[in-house]
Amino acid sequence: QVQLVESGGGSVQPGGSLRLTCAASGSRFSINAMAWYRQAPGKQREFVATIIQGRTTDYADSVKGRFTISRDNAKNTLYLRMDNLKPEGTAVYYCNAFDGPYEYWGEGTQVTVSS
Repeated sequence: QVQLVESGGGSVQPGGSLRLTCAASGSRFSINAMAWYRQAPGKQREFVATIIQGRTTDYADSVKGRFTISRDNAKNTLYLRMDNLKPEGTAVYYCNAFDGPYEYWGEGTQVTVSS
């Protein structure tokens, strides 16, 4: 059973930056794909960014050029660097991982972008 623990959320002004961290433990197979999703109040959870095999990345159009996903394989840790944050970035951010055929989610970390 994989456990994913997110951290690094908080409150920031528009234009500010944050770095989210997701620590993974308990892998039985190999965590080949990890991703970040977010859910704003009253909205469905949406894809933000993914990293596959530790190197291939993809981003939602709304965050391209401002967010960077990366992974430290040695530490089994996922990161999301978020620059030039906008108020619409206010959401709970969730870590997602596939360990073999099994999908896991973290509990989420709140990001609030407000002046």
